[in-house]
Amino acid sequence: MNQTIDILRRRKSVREYENREVSAEVRAEILNATLRAPTAGNLTLYSILDVTDQSLKDKLVTTCDSQPFIATAPMVWIFLADYQRWYDYFHVSGVEELCAQKGTPMLKPEEGDLFLACCDALIAAQTAVVAAEALGLGSCYIGDIIENYETHREIFNLPPYTFPIGMVVFGYPTQTQKERIQTPRFDQKFIVFENQYRSLDKDEFNEMFFERQKLISKNKIAEGIDTFGKATYLRKFSAEYSAEMRRSVREMLKVWKK
Repeated sequence: MNQTIDILRRRKSVREYENREVSAEVRAEILNATLRAPTAGNLTLYSILDVTDQSLKDKLVTTCDSQPFIATAPMVWIFLADYQRWYDYFHVSGVEELCAQKGTPMLKPEEGDLFLACCDALIAAQTAVVAAEALGLGSCYIGDIIENYETHREIFNLPPYTFPIGMVVFGYPTQTQKERIQTPRFDQKFIVFENQYRSLDKDEFNEMFFERQKLISKNKIAEGIDTFGKATYLRKFSAEYSAEMRRSVREMLKVWKK
């Protein structure tokens, strides 16, 4: 099998690491590969925070929903959606004066620009993940970096047109992690549609979630929780951390839209 395909197919989240540093040479290899990631219009609408300060890692454990393994990861990268750099460059390049000559206001980044920057940042993050896997490192995405916007803005000195859309922690997996069974994915027929989106019916959902539903039936999670849908709604969608994530994003958007 092609080596890259094999890496992609074997990849799984790793949350436990050997007590082993990532060398400067390996970091450089991962970074060089990451910076070749596709980017909209070759604008590179992202920045990367390489978190090396242990006290900051310790804070991230708390601000990212109490995940202790963040503090033990030898390499922690935060991927910022970043339009601040271009907005600053526009000012330095005399765009404000150009707009004044044309009699038009100088535009500021808006929601569409934010979404595009988020795409750039996440594409870069996944490129880093694949590069790290190729060099023997494991990784784990930390979506909780979206929470606690005000705190992260302060401790990382984030200007208005930046937002931490993703964080990835890297390290050499322990033997237990290497041997751990991959979590299953849904059959592609429920995910991939030709030409047009198609909503699934109840029978298809029953088939799609058959294996996961067996876990609910077997474990009897709580009274009245008899479907995987109910369990996931309570555990994920309506959970406190999800509410905080939504609040945090609303606050970020207020700053961005100002």
